[in-house]
Amino acid sequence: MKSLIKPIVKRVLGIMLLLGAAPLVTAGLPETSMTISHGNTALVITDPQIDFLSPKGVTWGVVGKSVTDNDTVKNIEKLLKAAKKHGIPVFISPHYYFPTDKGWRFEGALEKLMHDIGMFDRKGQLDLSGFENSGADFLPLYKPYINDGKTVISSPHKVYGPENNDLLLQLRKRGIDKIILGGMSANLCVEAHMREMIERGFEVAVVKDATAGAKVPEGDGYAAALVNFRYIANDVIDTEEAVRGMHQSAGK
Repeated sequence: MKSLIKPIVKRVLGIMLLLGAAPLVTAGLPETSMTISHGNTALVITDPQIDFLSPKGVTWGVVGKSVTDNDTVKNIEKLLKAAKKHGIPVFISPHYYFPTDKGWRFEGALEKLMHDIGMFDRKGQLDLSGFENSGADFLPLYKPYINDGKTVISSPHKVYGPENNDLLLQLRKRGIDKIILGGMSANLCVEAHMREMIERGFEVAVVKDATAGAKVPEGDGYAAALVNFRYIANDVIDTEEAVRGMHQSAGK
């Protein structure tokens, strides 16, 4: 008897669809959106650094495929270029480790990995020797946009979120309450920044193809982030939508 039920149900549903009947069950979260507006919207990019975004970086073995599949490097550049063109302020939240950070007595799995492989390492907080073109340096493609004297580079975050750097202070002091968010990596620093900004009353649109994540035996970081972006962010958009929104905001 049970073997007959499934085919019958499928046929009934098929007939209902053909007749234009509403589906019996609707699924999915409600749609939300964020309007990019001139004067109170900023572009925030986390960790646009060689260690994440270059084949020369120490994480390329686990993030490279995701970065390549999403065309992340070019999409971040498109966001930076559009923001500069249309007068959207740009903020960078970098990730640096200094020798004194090696004295931490406990770490999460990814913290331990980052310290073990020398990720984002610098000689010292006030020491830039060896920094140029190191893994901690910005990707050369982005330097004209970041080093233009107008981009705000916050103090470094140390784990994943902006709770311990001055990013949110810099944003609030400029009257920013809407964020276009991209950078690396999806389920770590991007997601952590999104969560904290939401908690602090910012409106956040995550640019889903301007980020990427590690793929390891424990799971796909990018796929995990996409779920939480959809659950939490005010909007989840792609690069073209973000660029179009910045263009439209400039005319208002």
